[in-house]
Amino acid sequence: MAGAKAKNELAVVENFDLQTISGDLAQTIAEEMDGLGALPFDRVKIPSGGGLAFELPGEDDENPESATEIVGVILDHHPVNAYWREKFAGGNEQPDCSSFDGKLGVDRETGEIKDCASCPYNQFGSDDKGKACKNVHRVFILREGNPVPLVLSLPPTSLKYMRDYIAKRVILKGFRCWQVVTKITLKKEKNAAGIAYSRAVFTFAGKLSTEKAMEAEAMKDCVKQQYRQIDVDDADYSTTGNSNQGEPTAPKADEAGFMKVPEGSDEKLPFD
Repeated sequence: MAGAKAKNELAVVENFDLQTISGDLAQTIAEEMDGLGALPFDRVKIPSGGGLAFELPGEDDENPESATEIVGVILDHHPVNAYWREKFAGGNEQPDCSSFDGKLGVDRETGEIKDCASCPYNQFGSDDKGKACKNVHRVFILREGNPVPLVLSLPPTSLKYMRDYIAKRVILKGFRCWQVVTKITLKKEKNAAGIAYSRAVFTFAGKLSTEKAMEAEAMKDCVKQQYRQIDVDDADYSTTGNSNQGEPTAPKADEAGFMKVPEGSDEKLPFD
């Protein structure tokens, strides 16, 4: 009852221009993309060195745009793991083992299924102070006025804050992520070595109307069924700007992006 009451009292974001891939647009995409693969989603990158602006794709691929916040509906989110046997050299090498759920990985050469929890490469200390297997969390965000979601890959340093937001500000208020509008900003932090990095800040901006929430749910189902298997590549692990540590851009570039998160980082996260 308390959850239902809180849900009813929260303000509805009436003017949020929710656009989804449905109707004529869905038919057009199906026809025009036939034989070309899935509709490509734009990636958004978290800056290195404690930067406070996201890098967003622009009309010109060579000239990305920047934004201090991303406002939209979180349609889906899931963990992604990737392991490269050879140290990453800045190319587009596919990982030797990857997982789309953070639980089971698939060896690219042999097809062998591996348990991520017990894999020695997924343990802290397997790569100096970090992990040889790199972990991120993909977040699909539908912004206002745009039917194509952004894909934001969060490093472990931001997961605690996403966990707290979803658990306390969304679930305990009686909602699912796709029923509310979320604002994501950046905050500058420093790790134990004094190296600055950027971590995500999540803010509840309001709930969608019942009608728009139903549209978002349909879009959520589409994303979850069709786009969880987007290839893992360096775009999931790279940051923008220059690294403070003189290493190439990730997956092994920014220690802050892959450091062990304190305060319960090994706990099971209450993700959908």
